[in-house]
Amino acid sequence: MRTLSALTAAPTRSGGSAPTARRPRRWGALTGALVVVVLATAPLFLAPFATTTLTRILVFALFAVSLDLLVGVTGLPSLGHAGYFGAGAYAAGWVSLNVTAEMPVPLLAGAAVGALAAALTGWITVRSRGVFFLMLTLAIGETLQQVAETWQSVTGGANGLTGIPSTRIAGQPLTNAGFVHWYVLVFFLAGFGLVWMVARSRFGAALRGIRDNEPRMRALGYPTALYKYATFVLAGGVAGIAGALLVAQQRLVTPADLGFTTAAFALLAVIIGGAGSLWGACVGAALVIV
Repeated sequence: MRTLSALTAAPTRSGGSAPTARRPRRWGALTGALVVVVLATAPLFLAPFATTTLTRILVFALFAVSLDLLVGVTGLPSLGHAGYFGAGAYAAGWVSLNVTAEMPVPLLAGAAVGALAAALTGWITVRSRGVFFLMLTLAIGETLQQVAETWQSVTGGANGLTGIPSTRIAGQPLTNAGFVHWYVLVFFLAGFGLVWMVARSRFGAALRGIRDNEPRMRALGYPTALYKYATFVLAGGVAGIAGALLVAQQRLVTPADLGFTTAAFALLAVIIGGAGSLWGACVGAALVIV
């Protein structure tokens, strides 16, 4: 005798849900490809000022994505992430002024200094949580801003680093707004892709577990402090890349780039776009800049 559930159950086929599961991914890939095409062709149709604004959006979007790796994926809301963004910008600007502006030297300098600053400050920071973590990151950002304002021989003091030469590729300076935009777009896509792969990996799944229930992850044997520290350093390195791209775009760095206001705008972008959504962080960054 058939049960009521057997009579009312809809017929299913093995693997019948696979096409439905693939559709959102397919539409997401198509949407992403369309966005990239629009961004790549935008300088052909936009005026220089609009192109420069779009380039600045890409820079800030990469910065917001690096922060979203902490806030949305790992559950570490930071108010001092601009410190690593600004440190990378100062490193790229100083190297361009005193060593070489040839790509990729300033970019590598920005990534290395951003990651190093995060490594030096993160080991203690990630061992705290909640309001204590928030206050520690705020203190770190404000300290780095004060260092930038007082270390005049390196940072230019309150006036910042000015007169930074244009980034060079094969000896040719990128002075055209369109060329700068394409340069920034390439490394924005590389940085975004790196964070996206980390967030979707097994490592990223562990980070989301730490965000949702850190004591349980620790009980399962995960070294949660080490996971958070590695993510903190990675996010600092990506923020440093964004800072180096800022130098390529505006050729100026000021202490405000390390301060609370910049960090708060990045956190606002993440909140607007939805914490944990990397594309959302980019949309939030665009809204904040515009």
